Amino acid sequence: MGKKNSYLMQTVQHSEQTLKTALISKNPTLVSRYEQLDAGERRLLNKAFKPDNDLFGPITLHSESDWITSHPEPPQDFEQFFSDPSRKAPSPEKRSIYIQCIGSLGNTRIISEEYIKWLKGYCEAFFYGLTVKLLEPVPVSVTRCSFRINDNTQNLQIHAGHILRFLKRKKPRDAFCIVGITMIDLYPRDSWNFVFGQASLTDGVGIFSFARYGSDFCSSRYEGKVNKLQKVSSSDYSVFDNYYIPEVTSVLLLRSCKTLTHEIGHIFGLRHCQWLACLMQGSNHLEEADRRPLNLCPICLRKLRCAVGFNIRERYQALVKWIEDESADTPGVGTEHSREDNVNLPKPVEAFKEWKEWIIKCLAVVQK
Repeated sequence: MGKKNSYLMQTVQHSEQTLKTALISKNPTLVSRYEQLDAGERRLLNKAFKPDNDLFGPITLHSESDWITSHPEPPQDFEQFFSDPSRKAPSPEKRSIYIQCIGSLGNTRIISEEYIKWLKGYCEAFFYGLTVKLLEPVPVSVTRCSFRINDNTQNLQIHAGHILRFLKRKKPRDAFCIVGITMIDLYPRDSWNFVFGQASLTDGVGIFSFARYGSDFCSSRYEGKVNKLQKVSSSDYSVFDNYYIPEVTSVLLLRSCKTLTHEIGHIFGLRHCQWLACLMQGSNHLEEADRRPLNLCPICLRKLRCAVGFNIRERYQALVKWIEDESADTPGVGTEHSREDNVNLPKPVEAFKEWKEWIIKCLAVVQK
């Protein structure tokens, strides 16, 4: 693996042969499985090792603190994914992804409800062919988790491991996995500053926080700071009653969709990608997470296709449709609130427009 040196950034360069083997494998069974794919699907996936390809670029490294530099781990090619004995795949009885909201996602009940529907719709398109179901949102108190005020940032945080335990107990019988989402910051153990999310692949559970994705989290004016003078009792959850929630913007929605699909990807057995620019790259910090694309590289796409069984063209079409559908729901669904609230929140999809153009290019390749 050579790294091209430049003053500002480096790219992780793999040979065509390395990428081809990572995608197709040299195992005759897996090669023949690849050859059974639709010609259009293969034409798109083969872009992984075509030097003139403008759809899938190399991973770029911008600083020493980037994930690949600071977390060396063995790469996972398709064959390793396929033959991983601990990998869990959906079965006919367990084909549902459940989303459990903890606390509110928006400043009003309506924004919260719409936001979670937007995320549900996105996951249904991304993991095309699986069902995504929403569980009734719960307040933090129901989880009985530990919480604290972070010494550095002065914001409230809840204990990720305790939430995972709560989710494991709640996991429905037909669930492939259950993921918790929250706008409250997380910490995995007392010695850690924070964590964006945590998952247990064996239990099929995950918890992810979008707290640090709001535009104002790092600013001195951040309103989620808690006065350290109020001594917080470990059982008094009323500190969460009027908890500060960042404004829902298109960038917040984009970051939330990225995190959610990246982390659920891990539950399917996809490890961090080291082949090409890909949603499954690791990220150490927000700037690096923002550089990561929304899409899977061909190697990770083949892994997910193998786990879920979708048709690549239909999945891309579903993603385009989600971006184009300004409203959260299909007409006639979820209209019970419209009379009392009389609002129709348009889905903030501006930040996804560039990606939509990219998907349309991919569809052109598949449909050629």
